[in-house]
Amino acid sequence: MNRGLRTAIVLAVALVAALGASFVAFMAMQRLSAQSSTPDTVPVVVAVRDVPMGTLLTTDHVKVMPWPTNSQVQGALGRVEDALDRGTILGLAVNEPVTEAKLAAKGIGSGLSPTITPGMRAISIKVNEVVGVAGFVVPGSRVDVLVTIETPGATTRSSMTRVVVSNVQVLTAGTRIDQDKAQAEGKPIAASVVTLLVLPEDAERIALAQVEGQVTLTLRNPTDTAPTPTPGARLASLLGTQTDNAPSAPTAPAPRVRPRRLVAPPPAAPPAPKAYTVETIRGAKRTEEIVK
Repeated sequence: MNRGLRTAIVLAVALVAALGASFVAFMAMQRLSAQSSTPDTVPVVVAVRDVPMGTLLTTDHVKVMPWPTNSQVQGALGRVEDALDRGTILGLAVNEPVTEAKLAAKGIGSGLSPTITPGMRAISIKVNEVVGVAGFVVPGSRVDVLVTIETPGATTRSSMTRVVVSNVQVLTAGTRIDQDKAQAEGKPIAASVVTLLVLPEDAERIALAQVEGQVTLTLRNPTDTAPTPTPGARLASLLGTQTDNAPSAPTAPAPRVRPRRLVAPPPAAPPAPKAYTVETIRGAKRTEEIVK
């Protein structure tokens, strides 16, 4: 074998070896890059589909999927068994992590009761399309409760409308069938009953308002949490015959009574002098005289 051929073979072998080493180095770098770009994950329980509030979770509602550790959700469950047979306090969206804060304790069950905050009460009121703000009073919205009532003790017809409870959370609107159908069709909920979450004293006011007057709901912006301190609207001010802030008619001043001066009583009259009887005898004549 001549010298030129030997040199060519050596160069070819060296080139193949260099290409092989480069390929091995490239694959190692790709593997390291893929490992560094893939974050560590942990198992997290998520909702398979949209789950309404008050639903008792089963294996048809939840599943486990890997979740990046650098964006871990606080309180998220890691096992499906930890979520089964527990009612949802809040609604869940599809692929949303299931947390302890959104589930009731085991054994409490499902439905509306586990969703009631301790110290609060749930009260239902009868509504229609007008009272329910054309169906836009949906679970989670905030409302004011107004009552229109006859003014007690008035001699003439006098009605008044006023806010009795302000910034109330809506728990449910209508039945579960009404809610599921409206959400599926993307329409307002045509409810006949709305359930509100209120304080015990507010529940008393709403119950009295339903019995004595007509209740109406007004929809609020969720970010508007300020109370509604209104003086109310009266029938007289609505008709323009009287304003709520109009001054009252002047009353006649009370007559001035002069103080009585104490006058000393007149002195008592002196007693009358005592009278004496004097008997006079002149001869055979006898007379009597009274001498004072």
